[in-house]
Amino acid sequence: MPAPTGKGPLANLEARLAAGLVRADAEQRRVAERLQALHAALRRAQAAPRPGGLLRLLGLGRKPVAAPAGIYIWGPVGTGKSMLMDLFFADAPVAKKRRVHFHEFMLEVHQRLFDRRQVTAADGGESDTIPPIARAIASETRLLCFDEMQVTNIADAMILWRLFDTLLAEGVTVVATSNRVPDDLYKGGLQRDRFQPFIDLLKARLEVLALDGGRDYRLRRLRQLDMYLTPAGAWADRKLEEAFASLTDGAKGSRRVLRTQGRDVVVPRAAPGVAWADFEEWCGKPLGAADFLCIAEHFHTVILRNVPRLSPRNRDRAWRFTTLVDALYEKKVKLICSAEASPDRLYVEGDGAFEFERVVSRLMEMQSPEYLGLEHIED
Repeated sequence: MPAPTGKGPLANLEARLAAGLVRADAEQRRVAERLQALHAALRRAQAAPRPGGLLRLLGLGRKPVAAPAGIYIWGPVGTGKSMLMDLFFADAPVAKKRRVHFHEFMLEVHQRLFDRRQVTAADGGESDTIPPIARAIASETRLLCFDEMQVTNIADAMILWRLFDTLLAEGVTVVATSNRVPDDLYKGGLQRDRFQPFIDLLKARLEVLALDGGRDYRLRRLRQLDMYLTPAGAWADRKLEEAFASLTDGAKGSRRVLRTQGRDVVVPRAAPGVAWADFEEWCGKPLGAADFLCIAEHFHTVILRNVPRLSPRNRDRAWRFTTLVDALYEKKVKLICSAEASPDRLYVEGDGAFEFERVVSRLMEMQSPEYLGLEHIED
């Protein structure tokens, strides 16, 4: 990805066009223009004179320009939502800014709430711990960029309105991407009527933009990649790195921790929508179906390195690999992997070989154009 221009998301998009990294797309340009307007508004807010000294103490003088509330971008997978948000974030004229996956942010919020309740319990506790936590976040971050906003559990749903109402009241600017229109967030969830104020808040305070140019750039890239690489080794590693770079617009990726059923699930390397792990990091550890389903719900593509030949000698790893493939298949996750042998030669004899035939069938199907065209199931 070309270096940020310093001029905002529209200039950054044009730089990518000039470099041949993206194709001209009228819908992407329209959203980039709205992000550019937000960029300009933030710059004006930063440059506005602030009352100083005695005037500030007395509450007199010109007040700071309020920060814009933000933008919510929604649309199908593969349309470039995350790319555009990243082009905005790269040059956003805000000193305290953060780009974070929405699920990760909510895990942090729950941990902050737990810690604060532990501290205040000795004094009888607080009637509502959410606003103080939101104000603390606002003091640390003036711009929050969320990737993949989705709400799937009641614990998040019950606190989001009060959390974001306070964040926005404190002047935090929010930019978010999602596959869902605001009205479809937490659709069918328990006590959804209590979640409705959050939807109303998003629609009232953020500019809601749809991005659907009818092009699935992710699918185009996937169909240009080798999904199953054998034999594993240096050549396959290079191809996996190329696939990761292609699907993440050159992101390096970083360690990410998911939470399910009270357990931490570690993704050794993650970028928006894409997870990377060595076979041993997942299948060599005591992970189960719930852990793999959690991974499958959070990533549209999984890159798995160094799948070995399997046999009764490593039956536990074979069972976990089977469970992983089943979870990915159920959620229509795309699997790119390197392996010691082709699918039909991974587990050829001994106890368990017959049961593994279903895995072979799924590994073959998951390479097909038809499977690659299926929509990822997030929840």
